[in-house]
Amino acid sequence: MVHADASAFKSGVTKEEAYKQVLEQAEALFDGQRNWVSCNLANTASLLWHAYHSLPYPSNEVNWAGFYTVDPKKPTQLILAPFHGQVACQTISHSPPRGVCGAAAATKSTQLIRNVEDFPGHIACDSASKSEVVVPILDKEGILRGVLDIDCAVIDGFDEVDQLYLEKLGKLVGGACDW
Repeated sequence: MVHADASAFKSGVTKEEAYKQVLEQAEALFDGQRNWVSCNLANTASLLWHAYHSLPYPSNEVNWAGFYTVDPKKPTQLILAPFHGQVACQTISHSPPRGVCGAAAATKSTQLIRNVEDFPGHIACDSASKSEVVVPILDKEGILRGVLDIDCAVIDGFDEVDQLYLEKLGKLVGGACDW
């Protein structure tokens, strides 16, 4: 059984090592657990939060890590799901798409935004956010179930390494839940 120490990250690890630990720990946490909201998404948000805050600049400047899921009552809208960070926007349209999360959901493709001020229609849920990466969460049939949203308080807070590992995590989450 996975212990709370799963979210303990050694200081001095590389970003790649931290992401590999997140993937390994998430996979262990998901073993036998298909509940998406109260278990898998909540634990994933926690793992990411602790991983980022164990890393050097700019990763330790992450100020929001979590999920939005497709609203079952209004499927053209995303609703706030488990996260760590400041209070957040509760709903975001993805048809028509609003903001980075809406764009990722509408296109089913990752949005790596190095400066949110350069993204037309960016939604400033937290004015401290300066860069953002959003990964669509698809189930095994390719149906959109939500997005993984990570914000950083500095410009250029994310790069292709973040995108690569967050896409792997998004695929893991999408397949590990009974949506």
